[in-house]
Amino acid sequence: MSMTICPWCGTNYITFQPNCSNCGGPLLWVDAESSPTLPVDSLTPPPLAPRPISDQYAWRILTNDGGWIAALVFGILGLVFCAVGAGLTMGIITAFVGIPFLLLGLVFLGTGGGVLMRRYQAAQKVVRVLQIGEAARGQIIETRADTSVRVNGRNPWVILYQFHANGEDYDGKVTTFNPPGEQLQTGKGVYVLYLPAEPKWSSIYPHP
Repeated sequence: MSMTICPWCGTNYITFQPNCSNCGGPLLWVDAESSPTLPVDSLTPPPLAPRPISDQYAWRILTNDGGWIAALVFGILGLVFCAVGAGLTMGIITAFVGIPFLLLGLVFLGTGGGVLMRRYQAAQKVVRVLQIGEAARGQIIETRADTSVRVNGRNPWVILYQFHANGEDYDGKVTTFNPPGEQLQTGKGVYVLYLPAEPKWSSIYPHP
């Protein structure tokens, strides 16, 4: 029996399709009869570029970015404070209360909006890495839960890694709300994709 397993989110498909309908990542064909279960420490090299990864995959990256989610909350609070402040400032009696609300809302909105834009641009860059980046062997340096951020009762996981490219060592980081498996624990080898002209932009393959 053959099946398709999404290396990005783990969704299984009985029939092959080029991209995962759940996360948009490219799918690899696995023949369960001819290919026995691989050991945990075995690594599958990334397919050659260009890889068929949808630009919309940036949104999935953002949903696993604790910083983006926190900035989104700030932005929403900013909108609420601005609306309340604007309403209060329209009344002569309540204007002295509304102005501080309005100013605080503008600060929240500006701060949150700026972070959202930067995070979105970074996610787009990561998608570009996954689409055309070159592959290098790397190693997981640390895997830990980020206790400073909590969304729906869950903490994001931070995965720090290191790889060698262009004669230098580089560090990278990815975050995810998916509990990392054995293959993403400290000391494990991984494949890393990076942009040759900008090695600081990199990602673990497959993206967790």
